Amino acid sequence: MTLAAGAAARDISPSKAVALFGYPHVKRISTAVHDPILASALYLESGTGSAVLIALDLLFLDPPPAQSIRRAVADALSIRPARVFISCTHTHSGPVTSRLIGWQADPAVPEPDPAYLEFVKQQTVEAVGEAASKKCPAEIARTTADATGVGGNRLAPGGLTDPEVGVLAIRPSGGGPLLAVDLVYGMHPTVLHEDSTFVSSDFPHYARHHLREQFGSDLAVVYHTAPCGNQSPRHFVTGQTFEEAERLGRKLGSAVARSLRALADGDFAADCPIRAVLGEVDLPRRTVPTVAEAEQLLAEYRAEYRRLETEHAERATVRTAECAVFGAEGTVTLARAQQQGQIDKVLSTYEPIEVQLLGIGDTCLAGLPGELFTEYALEIKRRAPQKTFVVSLGGGELQGYIVTPETTGGYEAANSLFAPEAGRVMVEAVLAAL
Repeated sequence: MTLAAGAAARDISPSKAVALFGYPHVKRISTAVHDPILASALYLESGTGSAVLIALDLLFLDPPPAQSIRRAVADALSIRPARVFISCTHTHSGPVTSRLIGWQADPAVPEPDPAYLEFVKQQTVEAVGEAASKKCPAEIARTTADATGVGGNRLAPGGLTDPEVGVLAIRPSGGGPLLAVDLVYGMHPTVLHEDSTFVSSDFPHYARHHLREQFGSDLAVVYHTAPCGNQSPRHFVTGQTFEEAERLGRKLGSAVARSLRALADGDFAADCPIRAVLGEVDLPRRTVPTVAEAEQLLAEYRAEYRRLETEHAERATVRTAECAVFGAEGTVTLARAQQQGQIDKVLSTYEPIEVQLLGIGDTCLAGLPGELFTEYALEIKRRAPQKTFVVSLGGGELQGYIVTPETTGGYEAANSLFAPEAGRVMVEAVLAAL
């Protein structure tokens, strides 16, 4: 089962000015590309077959286009779709790639451009093809890094967070400079806010850049975002600037670099069986409020936001209240959509909802759709029978967040179409498949 591996990336930056995706109410048209957003691919092959890990520098994809990319890649490699592991890094400074029901009343957020989505698919297939063509005998090691200080719980400063970075390191068989690194870390890439008009992958760009400075410019870095629905740099930045994005990105990169340097020759193995499961789950829906209930909630959140602004409350606290208003606005839109039968129509295109597991040696990657709270990732990692890294937005988004049962208000709970119990369903599905 000797391992072979190859990696490559393609630029998926838009070639023209486009609306940037991630914040409501602002007609945010790109003025330049600050750092190229990428389709990154890591190809792995052993005696048990091959697989590919793909990370796209996009906010997220609806399940249909995500599955279309997966099928195209699977066809190109002549492998099963279950062996194509695809996720989005969740940058809030990339093109519009999805249409959220809760944002459909916002004239500042346009429909996704089908031509751009097709471009992303083509570039991804090309990146995977190049990665496969560059395969060479290789060895793989697993480690973790501690990213404490890059961000934390955005709803409760000092609240639950997961600083662990999952790391897979690949080098040529017998030793030599690293060929590729696959990272899994759960933190919203939202240093840059709606006042930035630059295309960017946010702080993950600087983490990748730092690692290439340390280990060579040819190093491939595939970055997956772990569940981080309630995690962000909100309470850890002094401003929403590229300088702050670089500071946090290099902090993350430095933590990973330390762990990589600590690897010994004995940590690398060439015997690496690859296994894959693509399962289906039925997720319980949230009970959407009536229009009157939603409008009352919106009035309450707006009043609280105005109060905090008037009292000149701490910046991060005001931002949390502002986001709660955004969520309540979305709830009003969802309530009206529910009346018109639009929610059932849209969610029918998401079914079947999939969870994905990719076993690489003694490590497993679990890909879950949607924006889950970090509690669900921590539970999987605690109960899993083998070392498991959990990836968010695997195979697409879910029209909002999967919160915990204890989360009764705020942006995330208001901006959701699935009940908190959906997180438990996905946790149990992953554990059963493991």
